[in-house]
Amino acid sequence: MKLPGHDAIARQAGEQLVPSRVRLPRKAVERPIRQVTKRLAMALLVLVATAFVVYADRGGYNDNSDGPVDLLDAFYYATVTLSTTGYGDITPVSDSARLVNILVVTPLRVLFLIILVGTTLEVLTERTREEWRLNRWRSTLHDHTVVIGFGTKGRSAIQTVCTTGLKKEQVVVVDPSSKAIEAATAEGYAGVTGDATRSEVLRRAEVHKARQIIIAPQRDDTAVLVALTARQLNRSAKIVASVREEENAPLLKQSGADAVITSSGAAGRLLGLSVLSPAAGMVMEDLIQQGSGLDIVDRPVVRAEVGRRPRDTEDLVVSVVRGHRVLGYDDPAVGELQLTDRLITIVRVSPTAQVAPHARPLPGD
Repeated sequence: MKLPGHDAIARQAGEQLVPSRVRLPRKAVERPIRQVTKRLAMALLVLVATAFVVYADRGGYNDNSDGPVDLLDAFYYATVTLSTTGYGDITPVSDSARLVNILVVTPLRVLFLIILVGTTLEVLTERTREEWRLNRWRSTLHDHTVVIGFGTKGRSAIQTVCTTGLKKEQVVVVDPSSKAIEAATAEGYAGVTGDATRSEVLRRAEVHKARQIIIAPQRDDTAVLVALTARQLNRSAKIVASVREEENAPLLKQSGADAVITSSGAAGRLLGLSVLSPAAGMVMEDLIQQGSGLDIVDRPVVRAEVGRRPRDTEDLVVSVVRGHRVLGYDDPAVGELQLTDRLITIVRVSPTAQVAPHARPLPGD
């Protein structure tokens, strides 16, 4: 398989390369434009209230230019007073007007300044606060899971891994689409926008400190390049990749992937099985769906099971993992279970809440 360069991959995928950027999940807040608009509206409301307070007591004010104070003069006085400009051309002369200035206008002036200065400070400190969050995130992130591609396969992989207890803070998503990263951060994952075939993008995702790397892009050639780059940056991480064509699986393993899943081949086999036996297809579909009905679980052997055969355990044992070998439940080499073994079993997730596969109607019934 001929592998195009980075730019060719981007063009063939129909996506424009964008500068890599780390985005951390954040709490739901209003958009900055809406926040600024709201604060400006509050400032204008304070200005109008001050002007009407002055106009209501206009008899206690004196305009040095023409004497009486009208509505325009009241708004002018409120503007220069709240902004602390204070030209002095309109001044309170009566005791009541001065008392109103002390008890009403001055607090309004302080509120007006708080609104404007607060907005300015928030805008100025936002970038500093974001840099601080990124530095803290990088310093605390290790043994995490990096997921390349936030499509259907990537989402399902994250959901499956998180059911084992992995926290969302320990997942970093890398995708060239900014919309995909926005969706990832909305779900609580950290995201990096950029082309994962570039080492600088993977470094932003802290791939060199990751424990697991899941590669699930849209193209097989992209998966190969990502696997090569990721393996160069991290020699010890477990890399699992997905390919569409089965013929590309060996090449991906040579690129550094520990396990390769052929998506199109698996889907085709499931389709064929469903044609031959709809019931068997339903059972397989139930096993694939995480968190419902039947699930495949990898668990250690408990002390009560040591010395037994796989068939003598309470769970339905499919395979036994002994060292670096995966043995079938009926393999003579298994013999009796050992404490260091691991069992691949089929269990029911929730017997009370889930419907058993045999209790659902078959297609066409």
